[in-house]
Amino acid sequence: MAADARVLKSEEEWRAILSPEQFRILRQKGTELKGTGEYNKFFYEGIYNCAGCETPLYKSTTKFDSGCGWPAFYEGLPGAINRSPDPDGRRTEITCAACGGHLGHVFKGEGFSTPTDERHCVNSISVKFVSESSASM
Repeated sequence: MAADARVLKSEEEWRAILSPEQFRILRQKGTELKGTGEYNKFFYEGIYNCAGCETPLYKSTTKFDSGCGWPAFYEGLPGAINRSPDPDGRRTEITCAACGGHLGHVFKGEGFSTPTDERHCVNSISVKFVSESSASM
């Protein structure tokens, strides 16, 4: 399920396929308002794909309620997510390994009772949920 191929598009191509808000967050590293995302309190079985290129990123079994106001996952699918320090060095940005779309940030050592002690704080608009029943069709 890892990102096997890079998805390369010009900014104009991204603007043509993404909504203005998706473009602002995925391509310009924006953040949706706390508590407003579609998937914040959403707990169904399936896969969360990149909203830009449809690469599978997270399994629903790794999603948890962190109370932070954004969807939280404790790990991504192997090879699907890249990490890089923000310029200020305080946070670590997470992006789709296939298209480079901004997902959010990852935080470590916050004390959540998850197997990785990580919280991937993801913008809902950066991902697209595919239910388990839809995925198996």
